[in-house]
Amino acid sequence: MASQGLNVVVMAAGKGTRMKSALPKVLHRLAGRSLVQHVLDASAPLSAVRTVVITGHGADAVEQALGASGCVFARQMPQLGTGHAVQQAAPVLADDGIVVVLSGDVPLTQEDTVRALVEHCGGTKLALLTLQMDNPFGYGRIIRNGAGQVQRIVEQKDGAPGELAVNEIYSGIMAAPASLLKGWLAKIDNDNAQKEYYLTDVVKLAVTDGVPVVAHCIDDAVQVAG
Repeated sequence: MASQGLNVVVMAAGKGTRMKSALPKVLHRLAGRSLVQHVLDASAPLSAVRTVVITGHGADAVEQALGASGCVFARQMPQLGTGHAVQQAAPVLADDGIVVVLSGDVPLTQEDTVRALVEHCGGTKLALLTLQMDNPFGYGRIIRNGAGQVQRIVEQKDGAPGELAVNEIYSGIMAAPASLLKGWLAKIDNDNAQKEYYLTDVVKLAVTDGVPVVAHCIDDAVQVAG
């Protein structure tokens, strides 16, 4: 599918406590550009009709830094999880086409990878960017059925031992049909260990709705490193 009708959502609301800095995480620089600018630059060739940056911690600074980029901003106050973040963008997203969700603190994702994910979605499927990791600790695990079909994503704090033994992880990057994603976002809840609204819960909602869930599994861990 061509990029006509493509919406890009960049999650950039996190505090980044590991940085031990007052500067918002996504504004830390790598090779002369902020982390979030790398993400925007990688998605720019896709010619999205709209790019929404979700801000929260340090929102004023992030919005000022990206003010000339042509983005639309949606604020997440307070920060109640990744699903809650994308819920804030929903009102400004188109009702048709494809939404690709990127992470503002994952600067090395390549344009070709995002383009391939959008093609896997094709406007009818939920497409997840996944990776096989020797040490998957901390990441959401891709849970498949006996036929190899993706059924759900289990977060680290919610997983049973058998589930946490799975080495295929979710990168935090997905592409979904806009109309379906909006419906799923309205249904997610915070019944989990962290009492957060997980974006990953849209996977089980897609399965319930009979929407195919496909995994685009890459072997370049650098592209999904935060």
